[in-house]
Amino acid sequence: MTTHIQHAEQLSTTTLLRFATAGSVDDGKSTLVGRLLHDSKSVLTDQLEAVEHASRSRGQEAPDLALLTDGLRAEREQGITIDVAYRYFATPRRRFILADTPGHVQYTRNMVTGASTAELAVVLVDARNGVVEQTRRHAAVAALLRVPHVVLAVNKMDLVDYAEPVFAAIAEEFTAYAASLGVPEITAIPISALAGDNVVEPSAHMDWYGGPTVLEHLETVPVSHDLTACHARFPVQYVIRPQTAEHPDYRGYAGQIAAGAFRVGEAVTVLPSGRTSTIAGIDALGESVDIAWAPQSVTIRLADDVDVSRGDLIAPADDAPAVTRDVEATVCHVADQPLSVGQRVLLKHTTRTVKAIVKDIPSRLTLDDLSQHPAPGQLVANDIGRVVVRTAEPLALDAYADSRRTGSFLLIDPADGTTLTAGMAGASFAAAAEPGAAATDDAEWDF
Repeated sequence: MTTHIQHAEQLSTTTLLRFATAGSVDDGKSTLVGRLLHDSKSVLTDQLEAVEHASRSRGQEAPDLALLTDGLRAEREQGITIDVAYRYFATPRRRFILADTPGHVQYTRNMVTGASTAELAVVLVDARNGVVEQTRRHAAVAALLRVPHVVLAVNKMDLVDYAEPVFAAIAEEFTAYAASLGVPEITAIPISALAGDNVVEPSAHMDWYGGPTVLEHLETVPVSHDLTACHARFPVQYVIRPQTAEHPDYRGYAGQIAAGAFRVGEAVTVLPSGRTSTIAGIDALGESVDIAWAPQSVTIRLADDVDVSRGDLIAPADDAPAVTRDVEATVCHVADQPLSVGQRVLLKHTTRTVKAIVKDIPSRLTLDDLSQHPAPGQLVANDIGRVVVRTAEPLALDAYADSRRTGSFLLIDPADGTTLTAGMAGASFAAAAEPGAAATDDAEWDF
């Protein structure tokens, strides 16, 4: 039984890698992704034929591999990436979900979306230009989102005669900057996406480099986000109460385990009420099991008849998060309309949605130099800043540094349901936590 559980945990956490790509305009990011898909034999014949046809119609002799990822017509016409493109591919060693994110400043929000679930980020740099503002911006976003692994892909090495000093200087500058932001692991790889050097196959032109190719690193990097090792959290999505002749007393709480593992007989606390009970049973795929772990979808039955409803959080009694109505967080504003102090919003955290008000926006982050612009009053599209939100009802919120699943939330426009802002509770960068502003009472709202 134990071996089976360990094997299942291993399958659920180590054979799938979610990663995102980011880079400045014309750094060759889409070409890198296309080369990765092409050389790893992850492109269907008809897809490759379509790319070859489109390339020939443009007068290009070789197929433009960037067309494998730039799917929108506007992207192809302008030669840029606008929206996040998700690609799924696999090698014998690992399965991959790739989020190809845009490089433009005005699409910072798209990069945040793509990198929010990534365990690794590939940041591309043009070897001729070195580390530029947008490179620092991408490193900062990766650090804010607590992406555990960052790969610096120094591209277009063929255009600098595969010179080792050029690569070394760029790698040293980027590594120092990213490390200062608290990025835990940085790997630098010299590549030529166009020529295929060090993408899937080792380069014959850079014998001075002894590290892995991009694909080799993606296949072997440890997926350290292991959800089973995190604080156990179970957001209740649905209450199952059949009240049938066959199941007259059945009461189960269904949902997806956000992190950690739960066992039958374990003492748990239901939040935000704080009521305690023990797990009487766990049902998975129609069968009773003794243990379940993230990210399984299960139904948990409790020994006591406590009041539990959608939006409640079940956690171990000795490891429950603090309940609060004052949320201090780093946010990325994703809507076209601004977010202002005093604005009424809905806050969605896991399966729970509550009314809230924006009490303060202490600062806006200038990603170019990481300086704080104090008291901006509002955040506009693509802005990253600090906010203080007061909620109508208590929330069981973890710090984002402890759990990306239960430390994140969305702010939503109550009028039309538009997503306004993506939030990460707690300190911003891992290197230095900044103090949040204290919330003040607001006479207009009675919570």
